Amino acid sequence: MNVIGPTTEALGYLVAAVCFILALKGLSSPKTARQGNWLGAAGALLACVVVFLAEDLDHMGPILVAIAVGTAVGVPAARRVAMTQMPQLVALFNGVGGAAAALVAGLELNAGAGSASTTAAIAGAFTVLVGAVSFSGSCITFAKLQELMTTRPVVFPGGPVAFGACIVVAVGLAAGVVVDAREGDVNAGLLVLLGLVALAVGVLFVLPVGGADVPIVISLLNAFTGLTVAASGYVLDNTLLLVAGTLVGASGTILTRMMASAMGRSTVSILFGAFKGGSTAGSTEVSTRPVRSAGAEDVAILLAYARKVVIVPGYGLAVAQAQHTIHELVDVLQDKGVQVVYGIHPVAGRMPGHMNVLLAEANVPYDQLKEMDETNSELSSTDVALVVGANDVVNPAADSSPGSPIYGMPILHVGDAKAVVFLKRSMRPGFSGIENELLYDPKTTLLFGDAKDSLTKVVQSLKGL
Repeated sequence: MNVIGPTTEALGYLVAAVCFILALKGLSSPKTARQGNWLGAAGALLACVVVFLAEDLDHMGPILVAIAVGTAVGVPAARRVAMTQMPQLVALFNGVGGAAAALVAGLELNAGAGSASTTAAIAGAFTVLVGAVSFSGSCITFAKLQELMTTRPVVFPGGPVAFGACIVVAVGLAAGVVVDAREGDVNAGLLVLLGLVALAVGVLFVLPVGGADVPIVISLLNAFTGLTVAASGYVLDNTLLLVAGTLVGASGTILTRMMASAMGRSTVSILFGAFKGGSTAGSTEVSTRPVRSAGAEDVAILLAYARKVVIVPGYGLAVAQAQHTIHELVDVLQDKGVQVVYGIHPVAGRMPGHMNVLLAEANVPYDQLKEMDETNSELSSTDVALVVGANDVVNPAADSSPGSPIYGMPILHVGDAKAVVFLKRSMRPGFSGIENELLYDPKTTLLFGDAKDSLTKVVQSLKGL
C-alpha cells in the first residue's frame, strides 16, 4: 500500500522489537507472565500492520487466505489444548515456524533477480537447511509426546552412519545453492533436494532421543527456528525478523542449557546418548516388589497431625487436572495449623515453568511455591513429603546409582522427610522409565489411584477429622 514512509516503518519495527524484549522480560516471572504474553502479541500485531502499510505486496488474496486459515486453526488449538499437551503444541508451532522460514528463503533464492551477495546466499541456504531440520524434528517430537509412536529412543543399525551421511550431503547441496545464488539463478530442483535431505536429517536427529529428553530437544529445535528466522530476515532485508529471530534463538538456547543442567547432563549426551546407551529412557516393566499402601483416611490422618508438609507436584497431577483439588487440600491443612509449601523441580511436568502455570490456574499463591534448592534445605525438618504424580524428580538413583541413566540429575530429596506419601496410578515407572527405590522404603506409603480422585477423598477425610 505504501501508506507510511520509511521513517514511520522503521519506528513501527522499533516499537515492535521493544515489545518483544519486554515480553521476554515479563515471561521470566509468574507475576508478570500474562503481561509479557500481551506485550508479545501486541508487538507481533504491530509488525504485521506495518508490513501491510509499508510494502507494496503482491498476491494479497493468497496472503489473506493464509492468515485466515492460520487464525482459524491456531486460535482454537491454543485455547483448547490441555496443559499436559502444551509441549506438543510448542513443538508443532515451532515446526511450522521453521518450515515457513525455509519456504520463504527457498522462494526468495529461486526468484533471485541478479546475483546475491555471498553472505545473503549463505543465509538463504542455511535457512532452508535448518528450517527443514526444525520442521521434521519437531514433528517427530510431537509424535513421541503424543504417543503416536514409541517414546523410547529409536536406534537402528547404521543409524549414526546414515545421520552423518545425510549431514554431509545436506551441506554439499547447501554449498551448491550458495554457488548458484552467487550466479543469480538457483535451480528449483536443487532447493527441493536440499529440503528433502534436511527433512531426513531432522528425523534421524530426533529419533534416538527418548523419555524425559524429548522436551529438551523441543527447546533446542525452537532455538534452531529462531536462527532460521533471523537468517531469513537477512535474506529479506527485514530488521525486525533479524531481531525477533535472534531473540528466539538466544532464549531457546538459554532454556535448553537450563533444562540440560536441571537434568544434570550435557546437551551432547542428551542428543547422542542413545548411541552409547545413555538415554534417560529405561524400563517400562511394572515391578511386583512389595510396597506399603494405605487408604485416603490413613493419609488424611498422617497429614492432619503433621506440623510441616511439602507437596511435590508432577506430571501425574497435570494429567489428572488435580491442581484445584490440591489447592483445596492445602487450604484445609492450613486451617488446621499445618505449614504447607510446594516443592517445584526445574523440569516438573515436562518443561520449565509448566508446573507454575498449572498451579497458577488454581490461584495458588506464588509465595507457596519453593524452588528445588530452597525446598531441599527444608525437607529434613518436614514431617510429610506428599509426592503427587512425580517419580523421576525425587528418584534417589540420581544420587546413589552411578550406572543409572539419570545419575547426576539434581533431585528433590524427599527421602529426608520423616514420612513420604506417593500418590500413583500404579507401580509403572515414570516418564524416563527408571524404578524408584524410595517407593520400597519403610517410611514410604503409597496411595494408588487417579490423583484427583485420591486427593478428593483425602480432603473429605480431613474435613471429617
